[in-house]
Amino acid sequence: MAPLFGDTYNRAQSANSKEEFVKSKEAAGAAAAWGSSLVGSAIQTYGVGALINATGTLSYKGAAYLGSLIFMASSAPSFVSQVITEKRPMDTVAVGALARVFETVGLSMFLTWWGTRTNPFD
Repeated sequence: MAPLFGDTYNRAQSANSKEEFVKSKEAAGAAAAWGSSLVGSAIQTYGVGALINATGTLSYKGAAYLGSLIFMASSAPSFVSQVITEKRPMDTVAVGALARVFETVGLSMFLTWWGTRTNPFD
């Protein structure tokens, strides 16, 4: 469990009791971070699914194009800013861009594979 939760898990193990750790600020912060991440992922998944349905995308090629458009609209401006304005190292920007491509293109292709409801009124 330590690789998944990091130092928070180690602090929980070294705390005197589980009740004491649950009341701590670290536990509240970790729960808030996990909760907001889960809600954000759910909203993103709903949005991509709605776009797949609205555009009538049925093929993986169409899903890849749709995911690429989502990436370009949502993430590309920040990557350009990181390179030009903030002068961040290219390797860190490239890793972040690759992760975001997997999030957008991968999500749209996965939802196409999984199948989405094409008409919610049926």
